Amino acid sequence: MRIAFGADERNHVTDFLIADLRARGHELTLYGPVRPDAPAEDEANLWPRVAHRVAEDVITGRADEGVVCCWTGTGVSIAANKVPGIRAALCTDAETARGARLWNRANVLALSLRLISEPIAKEILDQWFATPLGEDGVDVACVAYLDKIEGATTHA
Repeated sequence: MRIAFGADERNHVTDFLIADLRARGHELTLYGPVRPDAPAEDEANLWPRVAHRVAEDVITGRADEGVVCCWTGTGVSIAANKVPGIRAALCTDAETARGARLWNRANVLALSLRLISEPIAKEILDQWFATPLGEDGVDVACVAYLDKIEGATTHA
């Protein structure tokens, strides 16, 4: 699977996530300071820009899914969700990741670099990839309603 991965800082958790995703066989496109060639001081490293680039990759099909990280995870989830069609879910545990896939049909995983440890990150990734996008009619209708809201707000 092609995954766009972005973070506004590089630390042991981002290094772990990148290594884990690659070990699962995913092809990664990196954004922010996690890129090996990333300049230290660059506006492209800021959380809204990183999340926007990841979301754009997902929505245009350059990536199948995305993973975004910042200190709380909140900023990157907000920024990614500004892109129509993106359903970024801030997940702090495996059960939330499962529910985000099943009920919300989430296509971008948002993570807090402050809250998650490597074992919790692995559990979240395990559940994210083990859970297919939900097909229940009510859940699909709820996501379709989100698309309707986006259309009304972006074209008003």
